[in-house]
Amino acid sequence: MDAGLALSRHLQHCKNVDGVTLAVPRGGVPVALPIARILKLPLEIILSKKIGHPLHKEFAIGAVSLTGQIIAPNAFASDAYIREETENIREELKAMYERFMGDKKPTPVKGKTVIIIDDGIATGHTLLSTVEMIKKEAPKKIIVAVPVAAQQAAQKISEVCDEFICAWIPSQFRSVGEFYENFTQVTDEEVISMLSPLT
Repeated sequence: MDAGLALSRHLQHCKNVDGVTLAVPRGGVPVALPIARILKLPLEIILSKKIGHPLHKEFAIGAVSLTGQIIAPNAFASDAYIREETENIREELKAMYERFMGDKKPTPVKGKTVIIIDDGIATGHTLLSTVEMIKKEAPKKIIVAVPVAAQQAAQKISEVCDEFICAWIPSQFRSVGEFYENFTQVTDEEVISMLSPLT
């Protein structure tokens, strides 16, 4: 919440715009909550998950959202593998979306200002794919806003969105959690309660 309040000071120009705040669950939701309230914008979640390489699951060869998919040109994986992984991930994401948002349909972002918020960026891989997938929906503007980011990740993200806002880009960066006094896991129940007054 404190990180969100700090970040909101850099987002005053977005107050009352025709837009939506999209939080990356789970950690991005408590950061986005005060921002959405201050800017008087709806708060929803944005879900995407990487597709791991068939032999090295940690190595991302693409990413999937509820509506889109991005595959690296040199993915080195069969079409059948990618299709199966995409279906499995999408089922996971659908279940997660329903758990957090119930039967509320995502707000169409075409022509709107979209503010994507997370608790921080270490590598930026998943967020990069999230931005690329949002672009396909033709928003007016994409803003990525985070309290803290690694220098390299900040550079990468700033190149793919219209505006990148970060309260702190430290010279030394090991993990997002080291910059928080309290970085305990945000529970599903907490996410649901934060989203419910706004959905």
